[in-house]
Amino acid sequence: MLTPHEPIANDHSSLALGERQTMKIIPFLSVLTALAACSLPTTLRADDEGVALAIIYDTSGSMRESVRDSSGNSSPKYVIANRALIAIAHQIEKFATNNASGPPRRIECALFTFQGEGAGTAIPLGPFDAQRIEDWAKSFSKPGGSTPLGNALTAATQTVLSSSLNRKHVLVITDGNNTVGPTPALAMTSLKQRAEQKHATVSVHFVAFDVDAKAFDPVKQLGATVVGAANETQLNGQLDFILQKKILLEEEESPKSK
Repeated sequence: MLTPHEPIANDHSSLALGERQTMKIIPFLSVLTALAACSLPTTLRADDEGVALAIIYDTSGSMRESVRDSSGNSSPKYVIANRALIAIAHQIEKFATNNASGPPRRIECALFTFQGEGAGTAIPLGPFDAQRIEDWAKSFSKPGGSTPLGNALTAATQTVLSSSLNRKHVLVITDGNNTVGPTPALAMTSLKQRAEQKHATVSVHFVAFDVDAKAFDPVKQLGATVVGAANETQLNGQLDFILQKKILLEEEESPKSK
């Protein structure tokens, strides 16, 4: 109980003290909020989940040669490969949209061809567009020129490395050996170093169409997937294997018994 001589607390002084304390707390909370906002991009990286795919499609002159198609007749290799490319587009589209657990899966895709001693960009890297790939395949009818596999591999790999998506792949459909520029193995050695510098991994897959797959043993020793296909049925089967087991689902092939 206050005595008559004890001062009575001033209500205005108490209010001023409370305001000063509140003013000190607000900047502190602002700093915490700013720090939390800065940390979000490094801790929440759901936007990086997805597949960046570059397809190298052999447009050299040898693709005019014929092999057995799915009906048992002979067709030019480029005609068969065009159909295979359309099938790839449909399969990727189904994978992208058939996601029961959430929104469509994120996929970026680019299409490269051969142009002189290097690569030509038929479709630049961007959100996957099945119709655009199908339209290109239906319009391609004039294979010609050399086979700069190494330079095309460099262009395709650098492209997927530029993507923020975390799963990066290059798919090569070719019917011949490298004829100009660095070999695929030489290019791949340098590209692996670039990927490591970016703390990334690029998986490379070769489909040897009407050419001995052993010709690509050097890139296989560097970690590339290499499969062979002598006709349309085998080409479709090998592409289905690579898409399902390596690129889309990324399931590793079970070890073979010796």
